[in-house]
Amino acid sequence: MPPTDPFRQTLTSTKLNLNLEDFDLDGRAVTPACPVPWSLRKRRLRGGRQEGVDTVEIDNGHLSVRVIPTRGLGIAEVICGDVRLGWKSPVQEIVHPAFIDPNRRGGIGWLDGFNEWLVRCGLEWFGAPCEDPHHHAAAEAPASPLTLHGRIANLPASQLSVEVETRAPYRIHLRGLVREQSLFAPNLDLESVLTLEPGAAGFRIQDTITNRSSQAQEFGLLYHINQGAPMLEQGARLIAPVKHVAPATDRAAEGGMRGYDRFAAPQRGYAEQVYLMRLHADRRGMTQVMLQNSASDRGLSLAWPIKPLPAFTLWKNTADEADGYVTGLEPGTNYPLPRPVERAAGRVPKLRKGQSHSSSIEVGVQTSKSDVNATAKRIRGIAGGRKTIVGKVPGEIV
Repeated sequence: MPPTDPFRQTLTSTKLNLNLEDFDLDGRAVTPACPVPWSLRKRRLRGGRQEGVDTVEIDNGHLSVRVIPTRGLGIAEVICGDVRLGWKSPVQEIVHPAFIDPNRRGGIGWLDGFNEWLVRCGLEWFGAPCEDPHHHAAAEAPASPLTLHGRIANLPASQLSVEVETRAPYRIHLRGLVREQSLFAPNLDLESVLTLEPGAAGFRIQDTITNRSSQAQEFGLLYHINQGAPMLEQGARLIAPVKHVAPATDRAAEGGMRGYDRFAAPQRGYAEQVYLMRLHADRRGMTQVMLQNSASDRGLSLAWPIKPLPAFTLWKNTADEADGYVTGLEPGTNYPLPRPVERAAGRVPKLRKGQSHSSSIEVGVQTSKSDVNATAKRIRGIAGGRKTIVGKVPGEIV
């Protein structure tokens, strides 16, 4: 008789002084009645700057997701048939946080480890490096400069476990906890659950940030989701229910805003362009975007409740492939502009003592024209024929 209770296994626990370097789980042993074979593997990487990095690969029988617990539970890549979600960064190894100096190169040392498909930015802050005179710091010490995109991506998980439902639909849950803590500084927890269903062409990410301090605390979360070739190519485009779009910088505003949602072939010496957007939502408060290739037969879609993640940023970096040909689809609590700019605009959220903020993203992979067309139709339905307000002033977004 098949088991009825969920299967649970702890993979990492600082409380138990436990970290399984190598662990294999075969779906046939845990869910023998499941019609789709699935598996989970935990491995520790060796050599170079990846020495000591843990990865967990979950294969649901249709797609596989490679998670990096050592790097804030980011996702290295997703493989679904002949579709790879990811990009080719000049950073070729999955870099251990011990080799990252965020202060390097004027506060952009974060880029020394940047090659994931999904990397979280936050939690205390995220965005461009800057000086922030109002940033919380010890009363007797000067405020430190804020480095690019915060700390969470370079903090390892303190807890990691797998839970599998032993009855249909046999969902697989990878649960993790990353703590961003310091004395005289914010005390924030990120609890994340990655959920896959055997045979499905997508997965779900559910995150909860909790303020463990006795005081109210600013926070922020940006999902930096990065896609490269071959889905990104000449003629690829973003499908989104855009309410308002504006350039983030003078560079993005050059030549007007025409074509902000379309992509070019790799170009040597290309300078990045960033666009800020507000999106429409449906009656349930959900919004959705999709990056589709030029043939409209491959796509990456993201759907999420818009209230906890009201800002959407598009990062275009169609540089030469050797230099990182990529675009970023970035739902967030606010925009990645310098923190003082975001605070002055009233966009930096706060958590009271013990308060939590929850967000979720549904990731879908489209592998046919019919899938892409159906998703595009759904997204256009969210817009409902309403025109997009196009701003021309850098950084001016409602």
